[in-house]
Parts: sequence; C-alpha cells; structure tokens
Amino acid sequence: MPIVRYVLVDVFTDRPFAGNQLAVFTDARALDPATMQALAREMNFSESTFVLPAEQGGHARVRIFTPLRELPFAGHPMLGTAIVLGLSTGLDGIRLETGAGIIPLRFEREGGGVSFAWMTQPLPKPMPFAQGEALLEALGAPASGLPIEGYDNGVDHVYVELPSPEAVAALKPDQGRLKALPDHGYNTFAGAGKRWKTRMFAPGHGVAEDPATGSAAGPLAVHLARHGRIAWGDEIVIEQGAELGRPSLLHARASGSTEGVTAVEVGGAAVVMGRGEFNIRGR
Repeated sequence: MPIVRYVLVDVFTDRPFAGNQLAVFTDARALDPATMQALAREMNFSESTFVLPAEQGGHARVRIFTPLRELPFAGHPMLGTAIVLGLSTGLDGIRLETGAGIIPLRFEREGGGVSFAWMTQPLPKPMPFAQGEALLEALGAPASGLPIEGYDNGVDHVYVELPSPEAVAALKPDQGRLKALPDHGYNTFAGAGKRWKTRMFAPGHGVAEDPATGSAAGPLAVHLARHGRIAWGDEIVIEQGAELGRPSLLHARASGSTEGVTAVEVGGAAVVMGRGEFNIRGR
C-alpha cells in the first residue's frame, strides 16, 4: 500500500489545542475498511475520517471510524473534514456523502480561508429509552428534569437534564455500568435560554467522554424545543469538553413545530493543527 497522508484538525474551536481532535485521511482510495479501522485505532481520537471519490452526486464520500467501529454519521468529523476540503477550494459549501445520506455544509470565509461552517444534519427521530433508572445510576445522577429520551440521526443519543451546569461538571460516571447499557451516546445537559453545558459519554463506541459532539448538538436543540425550554428556530450555544481540558463551542438550531422537525443545523469553527503520513506498505 502507498504512503497515506492525513491532516490533524481541532474541531468546534477557533484556537489550537482545544475542541475535538480529528484525523482526516484526504485520499483513502488505496485503503480497505480493515486498514481504515486500524488507522482510526492508531490515531485513537473520537473519530477519524477517510475521504473517497463521490458516488451519489456529492463533492466527496466520507467514511467515519471510531477506535472500535464505523459510524454512518457523526458531527465533528463532518465539520472538520468539510473545512479541510474547503481550504483547497473556492466553494461556498460542500456536500459530503455518508452512510446517513448526503450532508450539506456551507462555509463562512475570512481572509481567504474557511473560518466557520454550518452543517444540515439528518432529521433526528425520537426513540424511547426504557433503561432510564439504570442510566441515572450509572451517571450518579438522582433524576432528570426532562423525560429521558433518545434520538436517532445516524447515531443514537440519549439525554438527561441535570439541575445546573455545575452538576454536569461534577459528574463522575461509572464507565463499566454505562458500557453495559445499549451502545448509545449518553448526554447530560443543563442551562437556560441560549447557553447550555453538556457532557457526552459513549464507552460502547470506545469513547469514554467526548470533547465536542456535533451529532448530539442538533438533537439537543430538538429536545429543548419539543419540551418548551427554547423556541423552535432559536440558536443555542453549547459548551462541552472543559473537563477534558479541551473546551469546545457548538452552535445548533432546530426548526419545526409540535407537528414535527423540519430542519436541524449545527455549526462551529475548526483549526488545522498539522499534517503527517503513515507508511503502511508492509501491511
């Protein structure tokens, strides 16, 4: 196999050494899925992405791997990959093909570069979660202010509301108990108005805690709007990752009504941190 090159990006931040780390393998045509998985395990970030030629009318096809498995969709990998690809084009946006369909992203440019991107996410489908008590015990949380509910937008996320951002920060979940639950992302949140704090745990995906979870930000906006915490169409700002030393800012908004969700957008900045290569000829 040839030398394989990648770009390192910090996503959902506008400064280095913050946000969620991502490795973008910009030309994965020579890689089989087993090698992609091995490279994602070697990088050991929440996710790594592998860029391939488009097949369904997009600008590129992207495969997403955690250290343990492939995902059909994830938020910070889409945003980071789009910004990496956008730096080499003059496009105002890009359409990325994923296992959950085509994800459109539009760019906000500054000084000739891409400073910020908004992605239109798959519409999240509410799903029941029957193990709320076990989840609260695993989190060490006494109760949830809103019903404990899940959403599926290509990744399954479950939401627990705590009484304050300080309560979210103080959580010390039992990772073993969380891993015994279904392989979802488990999101705790607190806040009011347009400012919210979250933490996301997904040991079943090989991610004990995530610094910034774009796939969870959109459903959170839906969850808050469905239960009257915000209005449909409000833009919220989500703080995440401080407990890991990687503070992140995510923007999200959900459009719709009590009759259903019509659009979900998640936005953020990203910083290119470096470039490298793997020589895997011997594999």
